[in-house]
Amino acid sequence: MSHDVIIVGGGAAGLFCAFQAGLRGQNVLVIEHANKVGKKILMSGGGRCNFTNLGTTHANFLSANPHFCKSALARYTPWDFVALVQQHGIAYHEKELGQLFCDESSKLIVNLLLKECEAAGVRIEIECSVSAVDKTASGYAVHTSRGTFKAPKLVVATGGLSIPSMGATGFGYTLAKQFGHTVLPTRAGLVPLTLSGKPLEQWSDLSGVALPVEATSGKAQFRNQLLVTHRGLSGPAILQISSYWQPGGALTLDLFPQGDAEQWLTEQQQLHGNSEVRTVLADALPKRFAQRFAELHAAPKLMRQLMHAEIRSLASALHAWPITPNGTEGYRTAEVTLGGVDTRELSSTTMESKRAPGLYFIGEVMDVTGWLGGYNFQWAWASAHACAEALAASPN
Repeated sequence: MSHDVIIVGGGAAGLFCAFQAGLRGQNVLVIEHANKVGKKILMSGGGRCNFTNLGTTHANFLSANPHFCKSALARYTPWDFVALVQQHGIAYHEKELGQLFCDESSKLIVNLLLKECEAAGVRIEIECSVSAVDKTASGYAVHTSRGTFKAPKLVVATGGLSIPSMGATGFGYTLAKQFGHTVLPTRAGLVPLTLSGKPLEQWSDLSGVALPVEATSGKAQFRNQLLVTHRGLSGPAILQISSYWQPGGALTLDLFPQGDAEQWLTEQQQLHGNSEVRTVLADALPKRFAQRFAELHAAPKLMRQLMHAEIRSLASALHAWPITPNGTEGYRTAEVTLGGVDTRELSSTTMESKRAPGLYFIGEVMDVTGWLGGYNFQWAWASAHACAEALAASPN
């Protein structure tokens, strides 16, 4: 059987592009090396799949070419995907900050994609590994463990390096380089940060303690939850800032983002002068965290014993707790991969290569990385939709 389009990668972007192209009259083959499609979809959002974010704009993405994603995001919005979810009768809810989750299971999103692929006549080959790809006079030849497949158009939807246990590999980057593309340096994003030495000794026994913070690295700031782990720091605020934090650099955490810590401490001194500092801090921080913070910054003192300079110093420590991570937990737990195929060598309208006609890149394999909270799924849908439109419009 001849195909108009071969898509390598059976994740969110690959499956979405497949049925969108199929609905537009293209004969599509999806090749997936794992034993099932959509593995990362299944584990996303704690098993409930944070499938989009209603507040998505290009400002929610990191890229060396920050304007690249504008066109695709404008042409396929979160509401377009919500309409598809509603069409399939999938119940969902908004958790916070525009994040939409399935009420039940991530499996429903995978089933949605598979049903749409079936309806569009898409052929899916799982446990089919690619050994080589060649450029031919009429398009591309993809050599696999199931034989050689040929098509005039090839879409690379292989994702990044994050969560190798789900089957992630660097195949897409290798393929991009083969056809003359620049691949920007990759690193783990949306990932827990690790501590070492004294900082780790001071905080690791508080593993499981969570509190609201504002994390800052350079010009980037995120206000959300911090979670202390036995290896370092995690939680939404840390995952968000990890994409901006550079190895070797520092970051600061505002442990009192709700107001002016100096004013609050002064008021507490007047109201509760005979209380211990750690007791007062426990009104604003989790008890165990407050006790440890007081040990490190205020000694075992009563509030009335604090001089004004000490209150000011304690307030400064609360508002700007300096952290110097020794690294991240790496691709093993990272939700995304930063870097990837340089988008300056791709069309922002069609996702087609400017170096190899008929070759397209979609989703995470590109140097477009979203924030935590459904943005990366929206990029998968939007880039895949733009690509599918282009596939149908180009001659076979």
